[in-house]
Amino acid sequence: MNKYLEQLVGLSQIDQKIDGYAPRIDAINKDLNTKKQEIESFDADVAAIDEEIAEIKVQIGSTNVHIAEFNAKIKDVAKKSATLKTEKEIKALNLEEELAKDQLEAANEEIERLERIIATKEDNKTELAAKKETAAGELTMLEAKVADELDAIKAERDVIYADKEKLLAGMDKKVLTFYEKIRKWAKNSAVVPVRKQACYGCFMRINDKTYANVLKSDEIVTCPHCGRILYSEEAPKETQDGAIETETPAAKKTASKKTTAKTATKKSAKKADEE
Repeated sequence: MNKYLEQLVGLSQIDQKIDGYAPRIDAINKDLNTKKQEIESFDADVAAIDEEIAEIKVQIGSTNVHIAEFNAKIKDVAKKSATLKTEKEIKALNLEEELAKDQLEAANEEIERLERIIATKEDNKTELAAKKETAAGELTMLEAKVADELDAIKAERDVIYADKEKLLAGMDKKVLTFYEKIRKWAKNSAVVPVRKQACYGCFMRINDKTYANVLKSDEIVTCPHCGRILYSEEAPKETQDGAIETETPAAKKTASKKTTAKTATKKSAKKADEE
């Protein structure tokens, strides 16, 4: 394989590994971020419950004001009853007193109901606090695990970067510029293999001449369709005289058909002569 082409293949493989670190790191951090979000959700739920409790306490305060008014009204009715003379006045005052007592009873029941709601919400807060504590413990263990995995990736990445720097130091600047120009749009498929006479970047079939040049690997060859740099994963085959066999499968198939047709023609001519 051409020296520059071999360098480009190696550089492409290194860049693929380097670009692969970001999704690996994201995958490692995913569980960690999920756990952090879980803990944040517990805090948000507790804050929401505290807000609801505060609103209920306002309702209780308002109801207590009404209870005080009802008690005052009942006392006032008791005072008025001593001064009443007619049956009609007494009856009206009794109805007023009964209404005040009913309202007082309803208000007390409402306070009891609101206090039960507060108690339930306090229990929910306690439950959330316990869940948060468990999640916090899991987060601590997860952080330690993630730190170890990230350290391992960093060490691995440092080695890859060192290999890249070493490779770049020995590369021709023009070849490197050419590669980077293609990599801008092709990303990690700037350098691709040819398989079954097709570019494995755009998956289009390449012509016989280009395919033969790829097999020779004497120079840098680009795909005529997409412009990616091509290389052969297989070692070139040699003919009996030691030359590199560059005839493509398509060419071999055509040649085979021609040979078969030529042989058939000779046989027909020989048979005609004999007759």
